[in-house]
Amino acid sequence: MKVFENSKWIWIDEDGPDLYAEFYDSFEAKDKPLFVNISADSDYTLFINGRYVASNQYGDFEYYKIYDTIDISSYVTSGTNKIAILAWHFGEVFMRHYKQTAGIIYEIVSDSALVLASGTGTRARKSRAYMNGRAKKITSQLGFSFGYDARLEDNWINGEGEGFSSATLSDKKCEFYPRPIEKHRLLNNRYGKLIKKWGKNRYLYDLGEETVGLLSFSLDAKTEDTVTVSWGEHIIDGSVRRIISDRDFSIEYRPTKGHNEYTNYMLRFAGRYIEISSESAFTPISVSLIPCVYPTKKRDASFLSGKDKLIYDLSLNTLELCMMEHYVDCPWREQCLYAFDSRNQMLSGYYAFRDGNFNYARANLKLLGMDRREDKILSICSPTKRDFTIPSFSLHFVVALWEYTKYSSDISLALELDEKVRDILDAFLARRREDGLIACFATEAHWNFYDWSEGSDGYPIKANTEEPDAVLNLLAVRALEAYKRICRAAKIEFPYRNLAREITSFVRMSFLDKKTGLFIMKKSAPIYTELVNSLAIITGAASKKEAKSIAEKMAKGELIELSLSMRTIRYDAYIKVDKDAFRDKILGEIREDYGKMLDEGATSVWETVLGAADFKNAGSLCHGWSSIPIYYYNLLLK
Repeated sequence: MKVFENSKWIWIDEDGPDLYAEFYDSFEAKDKPLFVNISADSDYTLFINGRYVASNQYGDFEYYKIYDTIDISSYVTSGTNKIAILAWHFGEVFMRHYKQTAGIIYEIVSDSALVLASGTGTRARKSRAYMNGRAKKITSQLGFSFGYDARLEDNWINGEGEGFSSATLSDKKCEFYPRPIEKHRLLNNRYGKLIKKWGKNRYLYDLGEETVGLLSFSLDAKTEDTVTVSWGEHIIDGSVRRIISDRDFSIEYRPTKGHNEYTNYMLRFAGRYIEISSESAFTPISVSLIPCVYPTKKRDASFLSGKDKLIYDLSLNTLELCMMEHYVDCPWREQCLYAFDSRNQMLSGYYAFRDGNFNYARANLKLLGMDRREDKILSICSPTKRDFTIPSFSLHFVVALWEYTKYSSDISLALELDEKVRDILDAFLARRREDGLIACFATEAHWNFYDWSEGSDGYPIKANTEEPDAVLNLLAVRALEAYKRICRAAKIEFPYRNLAREITSFVRMSFLDKKTGLFIMKKSAPIYTELVNSLAIITGAASKKEAKSIAEKMAKGELIELSLSMRTIRYDAYIKVDKDAFRDKILGEIREDYGKMLDEGATSVWETVLGAADFKNAGSLCHGWSSIPIYYYNLLLK
C-alpha cells in the first residue's frame, strides 16, 4: 500500500502565523503491530490514549516532504483507542524553516492494512490553551516562542474537549519521502538546581551543564498571573541573559490556581540556566529539560589522555548536542543547518562514531542539496525560503560531498546530487571576467562572508561589489578539485578540465605580492590573511617554497588570524607543507584555545575564543563548527 494513499492533508478553517491546531479520532485495534505514518507543517505532537508518543517533524520542503513511521503497538489496547495530534504551523519564513501551507496528514496501518486515515472525518479545532497568532520571535533564525494558558485546558487528548468540528481539507501537494534518520530518544529529566531566588516570585536554576531538550516544569500558584520562563547559556548581573538586542529567550505560561504541570514537546530549549518568574508569589516544584539525544555509538578514544582527552570529550559532547533532525550550528539561538558548519561537524563525526555517522551525514547533505534558488547556489541554510545566501558556503558543500564520498565509499549520494553540484559550479564559473577571475556576488541577498576575522566577514553587506577576491576564487578551485575526485570515484566525465589550473594561475597574477611572497585578499584590500594564504597552499596556488615560507609566517602570527570556525583551513595548510613539522603547532593551539574553555568551566565548546562576550554578548557557548579537535586528534595522534 502506498503511503497516504487514502489519507488527506487536513487543517482547521483558519490560517495565519503561529497557529496551533488539535485533531482527534478513534480507532479499533484488532491486530498488532500498529504503525502511525505522519507528516506535518510545521511540527506535531502525537498522543495515543492520552500518552505522549512522539514529536518533532523533520525539516523539509513541499517537494521533499518527510514522514515519520512510528510503532504505536505498546500504546494501544484491545477495542477502541484514541489518537490525538497537536500541530503547530509557523506560517512564516525563518532561517530554519521553509514556509509551507498548513496541514497534517496521518494514517494508522497494520500489516499494510489501513486502520485509520486523516480526512474530513477527523475532528479538529484551534487550540484553546496555546496562544494563537502571538508570533513572538525568539530569534530570526530560531523562530517563534509560545504562550500557554493552563486555565483553558480541557483534557482534549482523551476526547473530553469541546468545540471540535470536521477537519478542513488542506490544499497541499507533496512528494513524500521516509525519514532518513532515526528519531531522537528522550532521556530522564535533567532537573535544575535552585541557585538563587528573589523573594517568592523569581527563581534561577542551573542544569549543571549545557543541555538540549524539552521544557518541563511543575508549580503551585495562588493567583493566575502569568509566569515567564527564560533560558540561556549566560548569566549577567546574577540573572539569565534573556534579552540580547532583538532576541528574547522566554515563553509565557498562565497557570491555574493550585497545582500545575506542563511539558512542551515541540520547541527544543538549549542552554544551562532557566529562570522562572511572575508578578505574584508562586512555588516552583521542579524545573527541568528532557534531553533529546540522537542515538550514536562512540569510537574508543583511549589513545588520548590528560587535557587532550578532556578537550576531545568536550568537543564530542558539543557535536552530539548539535545533532537535531540535522546538524545545527548552535542549539541555543539558531538551530540551523549551514553547509560550512556541518562540513566541520561531519568531519568530526566520521572519526567520533563507530559507524562514521554516515547515514546522518548523508541526510544532511541530501537536505542541503534539495534546496532550490533561482541563482542555482545554496540558500544560507536548509530548509528555508529566505532569499539570502552566503555564496562561499556552496563551495564548501562540494568539498563536504567529496569528503563524505571518500570516507563512506558511498557514491550514490554524489550521483543523486550531481546535477546540483554542476549547477553550483556553473553559477560561479558564469561570473568569470575577462581577466579570468570569478567576480563576487553583489546584491543584498548575497553575503560574501568567509570568516569572523578582519577583512573576511563580508560587512557591510550593502557595500558588496563584484570585485574579485582571492578567497572566492581559491574556494572555487578547491571545489573543482573536489568534484574532479567525485567524478573519478563515480567513473563519470569531469566537464571542467583545466579550469582549476587556469583560475589558480590568474589568482597568482592578481593577488601574489612578490615582495613578501604572500597573497592579498583583493586589490582594494591588500591585506594578508591566514585564510587567503592557507587556501593558496591547499590549492597549490603557492609554490612549495612559497608555501613553506607562508606556513612559517603564519606560525609566527604575522598574518591576520583565522577564527575557530576556519582553523581547519590553516591546519590543513600546515599538514600539506609538513605534517610532522607542524604537528606540535596545531596541537598547541588546540590545547591553548580549548584549554581556556575548560579552565572557565565549559561543558561544551564555544563559537569563538571570546565566548559569551563575542557578537555583542551573544556568543554561543555550544557551537558545532568548533568540535573539530576530534578530527585533528585522530589525524595527528592516533
